[in-house]
Amino acid sequence: MNQHCHYKNPERRTLPLPALFSLLLALLTATTGALFAQNAKLSDERRTQLETAIAKFMSATNVPGVSAAVVERGEYVWSEGFGTADLENFVPATPLTLYRVASVSKPLTATAAMQLWEHGKLDLDAPVQKYCPSFPQKEWPITTRELLAHLGGIRHYRSDSQDDPEVGNTKHFENPIQAGLNFFKNDALLSQPGTKFHYSTQGFTLAGCAIEGASGEKYVDYVHRNIFVPAGMVRTQADDHYAVIPYRTRFYHKDKSGQVVNADFLDSSYKIPGGGWLSSAEDMARFEVAILNNVLLRSETRTKMWTPQKLADGSPNDYALGWGTSKDAGMATVGHGGGQQGTSTFIMLAPEPRAGVVVLINMDNVDASALATQLLRIILGAPPSPQ
Repeated sequence: MNQHCHYKNPERRTLPLPALFSLLLALLTATTGALFAQNAKLSDERRTQLETAIAKFMSATNVPGVSAAVVERGEYVWSEGFGTADLENFVPATPLTLYRVASVSKPLTATAAMQLWEHGKLDLDAPVQKYCPSFPQKEWPITTRELLAHLGGIRHYRSDSQDDPEVGNTKHFENPIQAGLNFFKNDALLSQPGTKFHYSTQGFTLAGCAIEGASGEKYVDYVHRNIFVPAGMVRTQADDHYAVIPYRTRFYHKDKSGQVVNADFLDSSYKIPGGGWLSSAEDMARFEVAILNNVLLRSETRTKMWTPQKLADGSPNDYALGWGTSKDAGMATVGHGGGQQGTSTFIMLAPEPRAGVVVLINMDNVDASALATQLLRIILGAPPSPQ
């Protein structure tokens, strides 16, 4: 379950952020962040272990802000904000701070698709043009199942450069799905669908188009009404650079000299299904609770979604439908990471004990998965990961 989509940024005027300041501010804001948790049921010992792990991580990485949350036994039990959401205005990070979740958008989209499948509205194995006729026919048929598993042969970004018109997109699109399709719809497939794993945020835009066709609604409207509202995710929304969005963090990057600077510009309106949502630690914890308690999907559907998809030749693959699978925390887990300008994120669930963690960081190119794994091990009472 590796993070994806890291970007190179040019040097610019710097804003120093000493590690000591970051650590002290993290410790100071941790206490106030705890007030936002809905169910303060986490033991004092576990809370101290979590806070210590996050403070050490922030000191080592010099990240400005982190928000984290924990689910135990299918209940949202803890969340805190550490450090700073806005360095220029000294705004602390809290559990309500909104971060770009980047590729953590993919599990949200997969859950919406599986819900439509469960309701008999979306055939995962039908050619995607049944639901998205604006996507041209290719040499081979492509299905929504293959798109959700990154087996559709759709390309990812052409490069990691900020100068790439996709990676560093500056245009805002009012019709985001069609605008996203226009970036790649006429490109040849990288391989025959089902035969090779090609990680592709663009492929999730096509899956979003299938959701629109199957539901008869705009993608963002369907996901809001059928995923966010039932889960109680009251602040999760599409990242709109031009809108005034309360609680949204600023976005940061560490330059070549190690100084923290503002991240490069991004308008993600063209890739909402695969990397364009904003959310908070609290909201993402509520998403985990809803998944674990069968609020959004039946348990059988959830199992299908979390089952790794084999390649056409039968070779194994650890990616399921919009979710990665792993045993990094000492037992079977599912989750996803995200990374784009100004953000590094990870969500992780252990289905058997019904536990989960959320890690949201307002700086890019940071290993959020390592911190998430460490926090989940603390919750599960597992020994630390081998170094």
